[in-house]
Amino acid sequence: MNLTGNTFFVITIVLVVIAVLLPLLFWSRLRGPAVVRGAGRLVMVLFAQATAVLVVFVAVNNANGLYDSWDDLLGTSNHVNTAVDLGPSGTGGRQISSLPKMRQKFEKVDDPSLGSGLRRTKLKGGISGVEGEVYVWLPPQYDDPAYRSKQFPVVELLAGFPGSSRSWFRAMKAQSRIQPLIESGKVAPFILVSPRTMLLGASDHGYANIPGTVNADSWLTVDVRKMVADNFRVSLNADSWAIAGYSAGGHGAAKLALAHPDRYRAAVSLSGYNDPASEKDSITGSDPELRRENDVLNILKSAGKPPRVSLLATGEGVDGYLPGVALQRAAKAPTRVEVRKTTGGHLTRVWGKELPYVFEWLTRQMHLQGMNQDQSRGEAAGQAQGRDEGRVLDGLEEAPQSATALLE
Repeated sequence: MNLTGNTFFVITIVLVVIAVLLPLLFWSRLRGPAVVRGAGRLVMVLFAQATAVLVVFVAVNNANGLYDSWDDLLGTSNHVNTAVDLGPSGTGGRQISSLPKMRQKFEKVDDPSLGSGLRRTKLKGGISGVEGEVYVWLPPQYDDPAYRSKQFPVVELLAGFPGSSRSWFRAMKAQSRIQPLIESGKVAPFILVSPRTMLLGASDHGYANIPGTVNADSWLTVDVRKMVADNFRVSLNADSWAIAGYSAGGHGAAKLALAHPDRYRAAVSLSGYNDPASEKDSITGSDPELRRENDVLNILKSAGKPPRVSLLATGEGVDGYLPGVALQRAAKAPTRVEVRKTTGGHLTRVWGKELPYVFEWLTRQMHLQGMNQDQSRGEAAGQAQGRDEGRVLDGLEEAPQSATALLE
């Protein structure tokens, strides 16, 4: 039975009702020795407590997208087939542009709790050795004839730990929060891509490549990006890509963008941290060398030259805000760091409310204002931006003209 399905949630509610009725009906009707009656009443009390805890857990899990499946919950899921040493580039010395095309079949996601317009595919990473689901949301303009020759910017979305690839759509309602802003012209028509990030059951991979264990970095920055570019009107140029995450995903977004300025132009860390040891189950945080190599502040300070990346860090106190301030103080042009203070705690509802600001900020930082206007203005913007190297609206690569061609 699906852990996050409505059927299981209804069953837990029914169990709670039964747990309440049992003592009302049978408390005084139990027969036998005192020990037997006491044991029966104790069982009813424990059953009531267990069902209450269960229904609360399921409600919290469904609201926050912590675990997708029983395997995730029990820590028995493993989405790593191989984990060879891929070297500093994370590609095993291969050029991303020379890799084979990764044509995928997508299925529509018919789950009202996830909002509309979502599609899903199962991806086998040809470089990383990771296998997992990837959710994609396309803006309304994607199938608009006025945009049929336009490439679109992408935001890759990372969940926390534990966390589900569906949490951005179920708990944070990303598409419903930004679609009105896209239609009003305040936000560019971003494609949203949310890949699986729980790859090793109960262990957090720290968004790193760890030979023999996992190639999480390459899964997200090579395989997922390549798949999206091969199936949609998207460029692999860094100017087309941003990455955002919350909690452990915020750490991952900042780390991956600063480590790969050739793959991402902007990053958003919602209540993220710099030191991977901040997550107690982090593999990179438990090893001194990996901890140093994957500390976001250390990556920024030790870069050969300041990466051309814009970073937005939000949070409250040590929960995102102060780590962001540390990055802001260490940043040198062309690295840009903006820090935004939030209140309300370490919760998806807090991060969800930040999304309008986040996507307006991304639109400005990636110079995408005016992309979602009418065709004539869009073409003029495309011509002007085309003079800048690697701009998003820079022609059309091989990709399906319509998103419906990808659906089974």
